[in-house]
Amino acid sequence: MHPAAPASAIRQLDGAAATAAVPALAAVLIDCVHGGASVSFMAPLPEAKALAFWTGVAAGVGRGERILLVAEEASGIVGTVQVVLDQPDNQPHRADIAKMLVHRRARRQGVAERLLTAAEAAARAAGKTVLVLDTVTGGDAERLYARCGWQRVGEIPNYALMPDGAPCSTTYFHKQLG
Repeated sequence: MHPAAPASAIRQLDGAAATAAVPALAAVLIDCVHGGASVSFMAPLPEAKALAFWTGVAAGVGRGERILLVAEEASGIVGTVQVVLDQPDNQPHRADIAKMLVHRRARRQGVAERLLTAAEAAARAAGKTVLVLDTVTGGDAERLYARCGWQRVGEIPNYALMPDGAPCSTTYFHKQLG
């Protein structure tokens, strides 16, 4: 962690808090996409599209389909991650880690690692024993997951597009919480 960086507090949001946080979450998503993150959206990401995405996530939180965690500093929300609990009937023990996002101004301060640790703990508390995620091959997140004990499964070439339209490979990881 950067010595002058304030530690962000990690908090789990319920449905109402998630709904209230939609504008702040949309701002983080827009910053990440405009900074080049391949997280399902193309640049430029219109605010209305980001707001609609987070409104849907908040509804899913309210229905108990996902856990939403945020990293907050004095300036507000600077990061987020989701634990997708809603899985097929034959996978009640599994959850997906999704949309790990950290605003560019809060990077290199340990925010993503604290979010990941909190997501793993929340999944474990929800009775999940297998976690799965995917990330852009060769990116900072890939190194984070490996450092945090996640097992690399493999890579799919040309799986998605970067926000500028360039194709990118995706690497899948899993972690057994046991």
